[in-house]
Amino acid sequence: MELPIKVKPYNHQKVAFDFALEKLEERGCAALLMDMGLGKSLTSIAIIGQLYKSNKIEKVLIICPTSIISVWQEEFEKFADYDYNIESITGTTMDNRKKKLRSLNHKQGLKIAIINYEATWRMERELTLYKADMIICDESQKIKNPSATQSKTIHRLGNKASYKLILTGTPVQNSPMDVFSQWKFLDPNIFGLSYYAFRNHYAVMGGYYNHQIIRYRNMDELTSKAHSIAYRITKEEALDLPEQIFLNRYCELEPIARKVYDTVVKESYAELMDGEITATNILTKLIRLSQIAGGHVKDDEGRIQVISKAKLNELKDIIEDVIIDNKKKLVVFARFIPEIESIKALARELEIEYSYITGEIKTEDRGKMRDRFQNNDNVKLFIAQIQTAGLGITLTAADTAVFYSLDFNYSNYSQAIARTHRIGQKNTCTYINLISTDTVDEKIIKALESKEDIAKNIVDNWKDYFKKGE
Repeated sequence: MELPIKVKPYNHQKVAFDFALEKLEERGCAALLMDMGLGKSLTSIAIIGQLYKSNKIEKVLIICPTSIISVWQEEFEKFADYDYNIESITGTTMDNRKKKLRSLNHKQGLKIAIINYEATWRMERELTLYKADMIICDESQKIKNPSATQSKTIHRLGNKASYKLILTGTPVQNSPMDVFSQWKFLDPNIFGLSYYAFRNHYAVMGGYYNHQIIRYRNMDELTSKAHSIAYRITKEEALDLPEQIFLNRYCELEPIARKVYDTVVKESYAELMDGEITATNILTKLIRLSQIAGGHVKDDEGRIQVISKAKLNELKDIIEDVIIDNKKKLVVFARFIPEIESIKALARELEIEYSYITGEIKTEDRGKMRDRFQNNDNVKLFIAQIQTAGLGITLTAADTAVFYSLDFNYSNYSQAIARTHRIGQKNTCTYINLISTDTVDEKIIKALESKEDIAKNIVDNWKDYFKKGE
């Protein structure tokens, strides 16, 4: 069967498509347990298109983390080979979100609504009236807690949908008990409706007042039941992958940080219009905007203040996925020292051993930092200042790297990528860019993806980076 997408799928994506479509038609539900970067959204877009062309669905609801809403919109634009109407149910107020959903409801043809997990319980009435034929939970580990309000809401919404799909690379984050709530959304018949009955069957309780799980049992049975509707593949098993995978994660600045950022944009634009437009002046102002997009600002007394944790919270999710759940190593590149200090504090909070290199580390000590990461199994995280660690070091102990922030030099970006993608690397490499939505981050990554050196052409195109001020 030819998939309704604009690109040729990889073999593992075709297998996942066939599996999910068969389970959806037989049982109305399926789980795609695919590692980060293996194309869960692309495969889902193909599944949606096939069901729509078969007249099975007209309304789709995609529930996902806030950082992935923009990614879904981009993926549909790039890959969907069919007509559709899509709306991200976002906004500063619930009234704005409700208006968007009502507007979508009145459009013809295939309708796709995308909403973040936290908003579902606040909009349950409107989402119920939307009457989605198909609901997709992306990063479904977000509903692993069966007693959480958003999990209960999504269970109720799922009961009314004809087709349900969950997408995750880590269905089990902390314990096998994480399976229950996700599979309850898909099909309550698989593990039943009672979490306590499920827990008592698959876990042995003990400890203080018998409230602690002391061991698990019947794991073969749990795995068999879960996999009756699940397709599982890891990055190591997907032999047809490209050598490099690039992903973007979008972060929404909190209202205070948003206000600070927009104010600085307007001030910077006005100052440049009234003053001398030189590369140095422009870059100085862009650096300040990049710092704010990363969550830090310098106050009037010269002290660094944290005004946003949007990127840090996203990084925490990635660390939990890569290091804690998948037991792999991770590299994080950042531009500014305050960002690196925040990342180090996060690692300590999560009790993760790390090594790091910044401009403050003596040259003779940098090799020791690298070797700790490369050779010590307990050191799972490497934090690198992009200008300092982008050259001359090998970090092949990891196959995943995060760019927390970027500078304006394409050479620095490409050299940082080459720290993990070099001789000695046996795995496909994944690179994740953290992008603060509607900030200079978006302009920088777009330029770097086009292999532009921003510093060289900034004078001619400076207004593109300060559009908020126009």
